[in-house]
Amino acid sequence: MTVPYLTTLHADDLRAAGIPEPWSFGMADKVRFGEIDALQHVNNAVYLKWFENLRILYFDDREIWHIDGKRPKVVLRNIGLDYRSEVKLTDRYILTGRTTKLGTSSFTMEYAVWVEGRLTTTSHAVMVMLNEDNTKRALPDHIRQMFIDRDGAVAG
Repeated sequence: MTVPYLTTLHADDLRAAGIPEPWSFGMADKVRFGEIDALQHVNNAVYLKWFENLRILYFDDREIWHIDGKRPKVVLRNIGLDYRSEVKLTDRYILTGRTTKLGTSSFTMEYAVWVEGRLTTTSHAVMVMLNEDNTKRALPDHIRQMFIDRDGAVAG
């Protein structure tokens, strides 16, 4: 299946590309020369950029950027990666992301990289919502409910 690059992919698109449930949000792209390291596979740091790009698209799709008429401050608290197999130059891949866990002012996202339907990399990130003065801000109820309804997130 051919999927458009750098655009939102939803559940039907992902199923057609061989990505299983519960993933319902993604984006397709291909590896570029500048993303390759001396071992001829994607440099470890590149995955962080990929997940950041996906997160921005996800926040836009999930309307996180439009709380109370202004853009909230959402910061990355921590991130972890698990490399399962190589991704190489010109590989076409699909990134997937979802929110899996909800705190009072934080939420945990999971990510995955898929090449030809094969899972190559997984990641998780804890995001924290802040007020303008950098104090923690409670997740608004409608955002919490959206994460539950769309991604199956659970309170943790």
